[in-house]
Amino acid sequence: MKKFIFVLISIAFSACEVDPSLVDDSVNEMEPVSFVKPPHFPDAIYNLQQNPVTTEGFILGRKLFYDPILSKDNSISCGECHQQYSAFAHGDHQFSHGINGLIGTRNSPPLFNLAFQKDFMWDGGVNNLEVQPLLPITNPVEMDEDINNVVAKLDKLPTYRQLFKSAFGDETINSQRVLRALSQFMVMMISANAKYDKVKLGKETFSTAEQSGYNVFVQKCSACHQEPLFTDLSFRNNGLDLFPKDPGRAMITFDPSDSGKVKVPSLRNLKYTYPYMHDGRFQNLQEVIMHYNCRCTTLCHVGSSAFKWHHIIKYRN
Repeated sequence: MKKFIFVLISIAFSACEVDPSLVDDSVNEMEPVSFVKPPHFPDAIYNLQQNPVTTEGFILGRKLFYDPILSKDNSISCGECHQQYSAFAHGDHQFSHGINGLIGTRNSPPLFNLAFQKDFMWDGGVNNLEVQPLLPITNPVEMDEDINNVVAKLDKLPTYRQLFKSAFGDETINSQRVLRALSQFMVMMISANAKYDKVKLGKETFSTAEQSGYNVFVQKCSACHQEPLFTDLSFRNNGLDLFPKDPGRAMITFDPSDSGKVKVPSLRNLKYTYPYMHDGRFQNLQEVIMHYNCRCTTLCHVGSSAFKWHHIIKYRN
C-alpha cells in the first residue's frame, strides 16, 4: 500500500481558503450573509434562532474579531492566534501568544464548524460558543482584559456605536451584544467544500489513491474522527505522555480518570493547521502517524519510498 491516507488528509480535507474581503475592515458593502447548514452535516447545536446571523451582525463580529481593542494593551486581537490562512489556527506556532510577549501552554485550535460543536477549548471548559471568547479575553497570558473594560473602550468610539446600532437596533453596547456579534462571525466559519464533501454530495469522485486512503481512514481512524465533522466531539487520552503534564479535561471535571484527556480535533484542513496536538509537539503528519505507531494495539502496515510506518486502529483508552 502507498501513503493513501496522506493523500486524502492533505488534499481532500482542505477547505478554508484566504478570502481577502473577510479581513478587510473597510469592506462593509457585501452580499447578504446568513447561516446555511451544509446538506450532509448534522443539525447545528448553537441556537441560531436566539442569535440569527445577519449581515450587520457578521460585519460587527468580524471587526471585533480583528480588533486588538479586546486586549488589555490594545495589542492582541482574536485574529492574531486564529489566522484565516491557517484555517483560523496559529500557523507554525506551537503555543498561543499573548500580550507582552507572553506564551501560553496549548496550541491555538483552528476555528471552523463551531455551530456544530457542544464544547469548546481543548479541555471543554466552555459549553456555549457565546461564552468562549471570554476565556482568551480574560486569560492573563493571552488578552488579559476585563469584558467590562472592553465594553467601555468600545462605547467611546462612534464607529462602534453605529455598528452596534446597525446590528442590534440601537447604540447600546454591552457584553452580551459583543459576544453575540463575535458568535455571528464565528458560526460562519464553515468548512464544508473540500473534495471529500463534493464526493459525498455526488459532485466529484475520488481518484483510486484517494479512495484507497479513504477506505483505510474509515477502517482505522473514523471511530474517533467521525464524518462529516471528522471528530466525535469526545475527550480522549491518546497516550502522548505516560504522566501527562497537562491535566486536560481533569482541570474541568476534577476526575482523575480524565487526566490527559483532550478534545478530539477535527481532521479537516490538516494541511494548514500544523503543528499538531493540543501542545503542538508534532510538526508534520509523519510524526503524528509515528506516534500512533507506538501506541496502537493492532497495526496496519503502510509503506512509502522514504520510510514505513503504521496506522492506529483505536486509541489506548
